[in-house]
Amino acid sequence: MATTTPSRGRRRAPSRMTRAAGKAAALQKPRVILALLLLLALTSVMLLDGYLRSEVGGDERVRSNASSSKVPDSVIDGGPILSFRNGEAKSRSVPEKTIALTFDDGPNPTWTPQILKILEENDVPGTFFLVGSMVSRYPSIVNDLVDDGNEVGIHTFTHVDLSYQSDARIQREMAQTQLALAGAAGITTTLFRAPYSSETDAIDNYSWPVYKKLGAEGYTSVFVDTDSDDWKRPGVSKIIKWATPSKNKGASVLFHDAGGERSQTVEALGTYIKKMKAKGYTFTTISGAIQQADAEEQEANGDQAAGQTAGQAAGQAPGGQAPGGQQGQGSQGGQGGQGGSSLQAAHRTATGTTLYEGKALVAAVAVAEWTVPGLATGLAVVGVAVMGRFGMMLILARRHYRIRNRRRFSWGPPVTAPVSVIVPAYNEKECIANTLKSLAQSTHPIEIIVVDDGSTDGTKEIAEALGMPNVRVIRQENAGKPAALNNGVRNASHDIVVMMDGDTVFEADTVRQLVQPFADPDVGAVAGNAKVGNRNTIIGAWQHIEYVMGFNLDRRMYDLLRCMPTIPGAIGAFRRKAVLAVGGMSEDTLAEDTDITIAMHREGWRVVYQEHAKAWTEAPASLKQLWSQRYRWSYGTMQALWKHRKSLTDKGPSGRFGRVGMPLVVIFQIVTPVFAPLIDVFTVYSMIFIDFKASLLAWLAVLCVQLVCAAYAFRLDKEKYRYLLMMPLQQLAYRQMMYLVLIHSCITALTGGRLRWQKLKRTGEVGTPAGVS
Repeated sequence: MATTTPSRGRRRAPSRMTRAAGKAAALQKPRVILALLLLLALTSVMLLDGYLRSEVGGDERVRSNASSSKVPDSVIDGGPILSFRNGEAKSRSVPEKTIALTFDDGPNPTWTPQILKILEENDVPGTFFLVGSMVSRYPSIVNDLVDDGNEVGIHTFTHVDLSYQSDARIQREMAQTQLALAGAAGITTTLFRAPYSSETDAIDNYSWPVYKKLGAEGYTSVFVDTDSDDWKRPGVSKIIKWATPSKNKGASVLFHDAGGERSQTVEALGTYIKKMKAKGYTFTTISGAIQQADAEEQEANGDQAAGQTAGQAAGQAPGGQAPGGQQGQGSQGGQGGQGGSSLQAAHRTATGTTLYEGKALVAAVAVAEWTVPGLATGLAVVGVAVMGRFGMMLILARRHYRIRNRRRFSWGPPVTAPVSVIVPAYNEKECIANTLKSLAQSTHPIEIIVVDDGSTDGTKEIAEALGMPNVRVIRQENAGKPAALNNGVRNASHDIVVMMDGDTVFEADTVRQLVQPFADPDVGAVAGNAKVGNRNTIIGAWQHIEYVMGFNLDRRMYDLLRCMPTIPGAIGAFRRKAVLAVGGMSEDTLAEDTDITIAMHREGWRVVYQEHAKAWTEAPASLKQLWSQRYRWSYGTMQALWKHRKSLTDKGPSGRFGRVGMPLVVIFQIVTPVFAPLIDVFTVYSMIFIDFKASLLAWLAVLCVQLVCAAYAFRLDKEKYRYLLMMPLQQLAYRQMMYLVLIHSCITALTGGRLRWQKLKRTGEVGTPAGVS
């Protein structure tokens, strides 16, 4: 029997969803690009943070006991200050009774401010050799350090032994540190101290070319001739003793303001300064020591031309070009480029692109410094939520199974009254015959209503040609799945309506099992057990695992909590009066099944899960089709939750769903999956840059937990375990795609796009259940 819904005198105006379809299609590509850009930004932030912490590109090699046969004796036996002019090395010593306090490895937010306070209290300057990554992380400390009259030098960006590095890496280490200084304090510097260096006699054949190269670029390399060895934490008295020069000699004295616990250094420093002052010592910076040494040399030689300007002495390259690309600001009077202080003669004012690039670097690091800890916190929350969800599912699913499978369990008197089965169909020529033939085998009395939604492939004719006596075919103009379902409900003859998809096949006992819960007058809707029929492909097997574990295990949990969020479109049953009371299937969202389910909850109806009512559906066979389907599902779920957001403040059954079901759906189906990629991103990052073995073991542990949950779900559904062999690959590929789909959906929701009811390409390969088991 065929019925055609009469058309009106003129063509209807396009529906709201149809009008939005064109706009949505135009916005899809930009949204995908935006999702990829967000992923790229996250990766970039993590790599930057890892680089700052020497997790990315770190090199812990330190050279020792190498030959120094190629190093001039005058350098090895010379003073701790090494500069180059016209290719010739020149060593200087700190003048007698003079101390240049130097501090390595900073800045540190704990120890550097304490040391600065001691220097200020004793009116003593210091020279700080700073690590560029630390400068970019703590720019305010560097700015305060410079403002207080202290001098700064470069200690590389990541504290690596430069003798092992390529020329490109050396240039990068220096240039990045200069940019960090420019962004933090608006300066660059000509002073340099190599990590792991000490006295000049430690220069070897591998490090000597590095010093010559940097010297040619205008850098002054600074060593030590008195080392406090405070990094050993030998005690305050020994630090003071070891830092004291012998026989009133001048000295470049080394302390550390970072790189470990420095409380002994802080405690010793004030006492040390007072002791040295009592002995008649004065304190200066490296630039100050250079100027004093040059002045003494001029006086001794009596040759004014022998002197250099303070800027050149502190490392300015010939021609006035200083390292970092900044024009030297030194004057013949010995004034440096920063504030005119001779104690800061090595400083150059950062201008132009150097200044702005430096500020950009500091800003980017600030973003990374806030983002990565935030992501780590989010990762911990997601991890706890995921594990909590698994635990909750296992406990409640077991309880659900035991309750529903007791011998004495009953919904009430058997439901034997006929029901109406509604089959919305749009271009389902490959599947409609199998669908109707499976219904013809039903052990429960049914009428079948096929609503042909404007098909152009002969779906209507195929359904009619079967000649089944209990089938009615209703023809309507293409209006979408919700309209087709509503049309079927209006034309249904019975009080209970079963809704299914046109590509789904039922077992003979499916309808009978599905309607039994309606013996309970409080039950308004029943969700069936949807199975993937085409599971013999990789994509099908992945979806099979997802259906059994993710969907059906979830539904057991939600059933016990009385907050079932979705009745699957492939198999669901409703009281006809309940559907009409809530206004039928709404076109407001793309997930009409989720929308109607929540509406039923809000009207006070109970929604349950019937595991024994099985339907076999044809899952998408390609990644493109899968993306389209899941994109519509996830976006539609968001729309439905937003539409029913007032349930959060409602009372009664509506409020119960709003305060129990809605938070669970938001946490487990939106928030957790959106942030779940952090687990994979951090895992990959840790495997590559931190500890491969530990990271791999952690990932395998999580996989084992998921495998246990999946195996239990398969046991409850009496499924074959062999498909679980695909689970590791599913975690590596399929799950990532689902994450991207959800992120894409979130972006669509934020940008206000809409989608239409999308038609997937069908093959009709899902026939009888016996053929797919």
